[in-house]
Amino acid sequence: MLRYLWPSPLSLVGMLIATACRAPLRRRDHTLEACGGLLPRFLPRIGFGMRPAAITLGHVILAVDQPTLDQWRDHERVHVAQAERWGPLFPVAYAAASAVAWGRGKDPYRDNFFELEAQQVSVNRLQV
Repeated sequence: MLRYLWPSPLSLVGMLIATACRAPLRRRDHTLEACGGLLPRFLPRIGFGMRPAAITLGHVILAVDQPTLDQWRDHERVHVAQAERWGPLFPVAYAAASAVAWGRGKDPYRDNFFELEAQQVSVNRLQV
């Protein structure tokens, strides 16, 4: 139960964004997923210089369209697990990890600890 409660503030934000963007929420295993609607116009605008095609907020995965959601689901589910561990502190921890990477002269997205973990886990799933 705690795995749902701890990140629930983030999940609520994800549900509100999906609703505001008129993207239907669908339950898939232990997550809610939404794509389409106004998300293709909204998501690229929140990337701080990047143009994310998918993003995870708590237990909610948002994507611009169904093919993108299908392609990035495993990666985004790693972020769901990270949100379960970090709860509402996850966005702060993610930003801090980006700042550390940037401070070391590395890419704040690709070399972010959380992204490296998500990339590794999703690559491992493809190899199994």
